[in-house]
Amino acid sequence: MKNMKKIAALGMTAILGASLLAGCGGSSSEGGDSAKGDSKGKTELTFGIWDENQRPAMEAMAEAYEKANEDVSISIQLTPYKGGEYWTKLEAAAGGGTAPDVFWLNVLHLDAYVEGGILDDMTEVIGASDINDSFAETLVNNYVRDGKNYAVPKDFDTNALWYNKDLFDQAGVAYPTDDMTYDDLVALCTELKDKLPEGVYPFACPVDFQTWYYQTVYANGGWILNEDATETGYGEAATQEGIQCWIDMINAELSPSATTLAETGSDAMFEGEQIAMTLAGSYMVPEYASNETIKDKIDCVEVPTFNGVEDNCINGLGYAVYEGSKNKEAAEAFAIWLGSEEAQKIQGETGVVISAREDAQQYFAKANEQYNLAAYTNHSAEAYPLPVCNKAAELYDMEATWLTKAYTGEMSLADACAGLKEEADALLAK
Repeated sequence: MKNMKKIAALGMTAILGASLLAGCGGSSSEGGDSAKGDSKGKTELTFGIWDENQRPAMEAMAEAYEKANEDVSISIQLTPYKGGEYWTKLEAAAGGGTAPDVFWLNVLHLDAYVEGGILDDMTEVIGASDINDSFAETLVNNYVRDGKNYAVPKDFDTNALWYNKDLFDQAGVAYPTDDMTYDDLVALCTELKDKLPEGVYPFACPVDFQTWYYQTVYANGGWILNEDATETGYGEAATQEGIQCWIDMINAELSPSATTLAETGSDAMFEGEQIAMTLAGSYMVPEYASNETIKDKIDCVEVPTFNGVEDNCINGLGYAVYEGSKNKEAAEAFAIWLGSEEAQKIQGETGVVISAREDAQQYFAKANEQYNLAAYTNHSAEAYPLPVCNKAAELYDMEATWLTKAYTGEMSLADACAGLKEEADALLAK
């Protein structure tokens, strides 16, 4: 297996686990294989996943496939995402020729795994299916490199603005709406500031790229990574303006400090009713909906526009096939079926993630009809994909380190971005 040392050396960092669970909920418990009965005389496929919350859906999908394909037996292998355990185990298994036949893959690991020779080229089988006609082009292209397609889109996540209706009612302030701008958000926070209970903030601005500053950077015409991943755009004025807008809200005391948010987290503060509003990825819906403290007090609207531009980031998972699979043809057939209308409907009806297939996206909202979950899908076709390359994990780590200095006031954003650009560009040049 070529370049396995390079893959292992990436050391996919904790920031990916904290911020980029992309359609995986956020809970992943240790689990072994899920037995599928007597597989005597059958083609046995293994299916690698990382989220306990999604295990029931994956089991239901596997069972439906087995029922229609009696010569196939599928066993689910669940390995926790937390701490990079899923990727560590996958890389070790691939190096030993025993990786799951089909497994979950996110965009952030795609480039390294393509280079490592782990992924089967699925271009031909995807081309022969209805996938290119049934999924948004952006989601399909997430897994395309040099004209080759390496995964079937599984799900996607975008972001929405959540708010606590009780806190707004106590303050006597009107709820946020789907048509707000960033300036409207600041005005709303300013109106709330002196009307909330002591210790409660209007909003939260953590150092978070996927849900906060990448959205405004892109909407402002800024950029993070050029097309051939040789240079970063941190030095651009448009990029810095898209980051500074959140620092300004902290400085105006409309948000807890970056230090407080790093210690507690915006989601925990929202669930603890310490902030009235927050941005959150669609993967947080199951957690919010099951929280007894807030579940009946909250709702969401679309992310406010920035400079008149829709600003949302999109990320997600795909179903990949192991290049070294001893049952590659059967694995490809199963992966293609996982993108089918039947399979994506089963997944969508659980309400845990937004199914990537366009005719199945409706089920996510229907599973939690008490919330305005259309906020996540109304403009998903216009959302920005995350910047990715084979050094993505290290790049995001550098961002967090340098930008935290600007968020905490240790240095100006301009100085932090200058240092970040120098270090990041040197990384890309290696």
